[in-house]
Amino acid sequence: MKKIIYDIGSNNGDDIPYYLLKSDLVIAIEANPKLCNLISERFSKEINHGKLVVENCVVQNEESNEDVSFYIHKTNHVLSCFPKPKNLQDFEEIKIQSKNIEQIIKKYGEPFYIKIDIEGSDYSILSAILNNKIFPPYISCESHTIDIFAALVACKKYKSFKLVDGASVIKKFYNLEISTNLGKQKYSFPHHSAGPFGNDITGPWMTADNFFQLLGLVGLGWKDIHATNIDEPDINFKPKPQVNITVKY
Repeated sequence: MKKIIYDIGSNNGDDIPYYLLKSDLVIAIEANPKLCNLISERFSKEINHGKLVVENCVVQNEESNEDVSFYIHKTNHVLSCFPKPKNLQDFEEIKIQSKNIEQIIKKYGEPFYIKIDIEGSDYSILSAILNNKIFPPYISCESHTIDIFAALVACKKYKSFKLVDGASVIKKFYNLEISTNLGKQKYSFPHHSAGPFGNDITGPWMTADNFFQLLGLVGLGWKDIHATNIDEPDINFKPKPQVNITVKY
């Protein structure tokens, strides 16, 4: 089966080199037209060879191809978002075509892995994917609220989970041995990348109950919840409390 990776929220494309090593086709979905131009220039060879497609759109769960407002942060493109932000003075408003996530997936094919990282819309897109009975072998979503984990558990298709802390990606996964289409190789992830997925993430998969305990210990925020429906969890792998002890003399 053709391995297709959907990079929903590609930003500047720093995850794409890794995804190209892991797949037959990468669909990079990004709303910021400047970043799409950057990706297209950076990966022109891969685009010409049919390994990469760039979709410049605001991805939604509604069936609409209308132009919608997208807000580009004036100093930090990572914070660009849809819908309308509170601190509007820090953003530039532009109009971008919206596309339905289900239709995009139908157009290109069944996903092997879906990464979701779109400021302010992660939960709605994840819900749309799951509600349309799209259950890829691997899926991840940035998780600022417990709703992401709840949705993955509630769909009853995922029972194995891992957590990637965005702040530690560059150090924790430096010179990591990964599996690629051509075998094993070493790979280092750049700052602000989503990091590895699947079994490239070190450590065993956790059960939903044990993973929930982990979230209670480390919290949410700039963290990606990963789930799989093809790898079994280690029922004995449980989170360990992180205790800081200060001794006064």
